[in-house]
Amino acid sequence: MGAEVYSVHTATIRGAEALPVSVEVSLSHGIPGITLVGMPDTAVLEARSRVRCAMTGSGYDPPRLHITVNLAPGELKKKGTGFDLPIAVAILSATHQIPLEGLDHMLFVGELALDGTVSAVRGMVAYAMLAKQAGLTLACGSDADIPESLRSQVRVLPELSRLKQGADGLAGAEGRACVTPPSEALDFADVIDQEMAKRAMVVAAAGGHGMLMVGPPGSGKSMLAKRLPTILAPLEPDEELQSMLLYSVAGETFMGGNGHNRPFRAPHHSISLVGMVGGGNPVLPGEISLAHNGVLFLDELPEFSPGALQALRQPMEDREVRIVRADGTYRFPSDFQLIAAANPCPCGYLGDPVRPCKCTPAQIVKYQNRVGGPLIDRIDIVVNVARPREDRLIGGQAGMSSAQMAEAVQKAREFAKWRKTKYGEERGGAPHESVANARFDADARAMLEAIAARKALSGRAIARIVRVSRTIADISGRGEVGRDELAEACSYRLQDNG
Repeated sequence: MGAEVYSVHTATIRGAEALPVSVEVSLSHGIPGITLVGMPDTAVLEARSRVRCAMTGSGYDPPRLHITVNLAPGELKKKGTGFDLPIAVAILSATHQIPLEGLDHMLFVGELALDGTVSAVRGMVAYAMLAKQAGLTLACGSDADIPESLRSQVRVLPELSRLKQGADGLAGAEGRACVTPPSEALDFADVIDQEMAKRAMVVAAAGGHGMLMVGPPGSGKSMLAKRLPTILAPLEPDEELQSMLLYSVAGETFMGGNGHNRPFRAPHHSISLVGMVGGGNPVLPGEISLAHNGVLFLDELPEFSPGALQALRQPMEDREVRIVRADGTYRFPSDFQLIAAANPCPCGYLGDPVRPCKCTPAQIVKYQNRVGGPLIDRIDIVVNVARPREDRLIGGQAGMSSAQMAEAVQKAREFAKWRKTKYGEERGGAPHESVANARFDADARAMLEAIAARKALSGRAIARIVRVSRTIADISGRGEVGRDELAEACSYRLQDNG
């Protein structure tokens, strides 16, 4: 008769999801030790030493038998230190040192310290989501950041010794909510003498448009970008859970804030291609996925590597990143709003009325061409941010605040929703569908045709001008797009200075 096999539930992170894994243990006579099979990586193999020390430190007796641990399914690569706890639980159950009641209904994930303390690992939100889908209860360390919607599915196991008491030894239905450090209060009222740029921000926020700000150093481009989340709609519960999942898989703390502000990511221009789109070993989400449902701000846009910038094109269209590896395809969502800032030239003072530009025409063209036409073609709004006037800065002249701008954005979104419901419009990706749903009046349509012919605009450029025009009309509460709305949209799109 064969040896009895004991198993417990656990999981491994692959991309942005947790895949179920069974930890199977069989005991046999032979040289004492632990053999791990099932495609474990180095971190999993090291669990053999941690588990033995943790069992001793928690008052258990490591069996003087040969232990075979199988991580099923065998074809799936197992990574990370989260297998420490399930391996220890499976061994203890096989040696009858802990009660077996309730273990079948639990999913164990955690790293063990040598004294038996259980710690959380990367991706706890993904594990909690899997436990909820499978009808299991997640047993993990007390330092796990779990969203409120999943806390009822979590039991805290701070120490391995708690298992001596069986399932009742796990702390009650408690999971620690994700705690966000207080963030600096930002308000557009702090940005002086930039009302035109604020107006463009309202348009960008109301329609979810990508935006590029061009201006000299110190004109307030970064200040404007950092305050954009204050006028965006709060995260919906499903969106917040998606963002928390991506941050958890990446091993970061979600900084959404108590007001459910949308994510804001501002990577340095020295970021690598992998850091921008994701990848590595293990495969982790990049900045564009961490900005999902939020804002991706690229300051000093021409200073980014051409590869990192051009890699944005496909995610901006598909709203998803696909990373192909030998073991399959990894998918991360990347529905973000791109906000970028750039100097007009290498020295930064091209067109400045006070400080003369020292760059040659060749240097200016080379600098501006670093961004690339295909990426610029996917940005809806380009706005010039001029140097603020000294008297207004010193006098502290107040302008539009975040509250005023957020109210305009909310009204525009509500009007757009009412309009689409009234006219039965569906959001379409093709240029002709966008033009058809925009509802231009006759004068505006004739004006658009003339501009498109004179400027030789591409289909994508026409569609984006139409989208911005429609957003401006929604801000004004107009059912049809007129010449004024089209003229403002063209001023954001057709920049004579490149």
